[in-house]
Amino acid sequence: MDKPSSHCIGFTPSIDKDCTHLILGSMPSVASLAAQQYYAHPQNRFWPLMARILENLSAPPSSYEERLAMLLRHHIALWDSIGTCDRAGSLDSDIKNEQGNDFAALLERYPGIHTICFNGGKSFQCFKKYNKALLERPGLHFHKMPSTSPANARWKLEMLEKEWGKAF
Repeated sequence: MDKPSSHCIGFTPSIDKDCTHLILGSMPSVASLAAQQYYAHPQNRFWPLMARILENLSAPPSSYEERLAMLLRHHIALWDSIGTCDRAGSLDSDIKNEQGNDFAALLERYPGIHTICFNGGKSFQCFKKYNKALLERPGLHFHKMPSTSPANARWKLEMLEKEWGKAF
């Protein structure tokens, strides 16, 4: 029997006026929505990966606020391609009825952003679906990255670090 679908509403972006890079997930997982924190699932490699790439740390900061501050220190914003959707569970493949976030407005408000990195294929797919014009905008650079999700287990942390490091 299928799990019942629930309506998911994403978070506001973690961003400031100095950001030059934007990392986009698809939609926060069930664990992240419950915790009201990006990448809250303990097996997601996002925070350990960022700590390694940005600050050469073996482990990320312990508090969520310190983790967001680490990204902002390096001029990296965090958001999602999808603003709302229906989904049973946490898998991107279960996302239905998605509505994209308003990136034209975000980029107008934060003109320093020049690089957008997609954490996984669904993030890029949804961004592309709702933002075709932005993909052609001069001065914007896009990087499709392998997902840091535990569902993408074939990508070990060292492999993710090598690939993700190219964008930073």
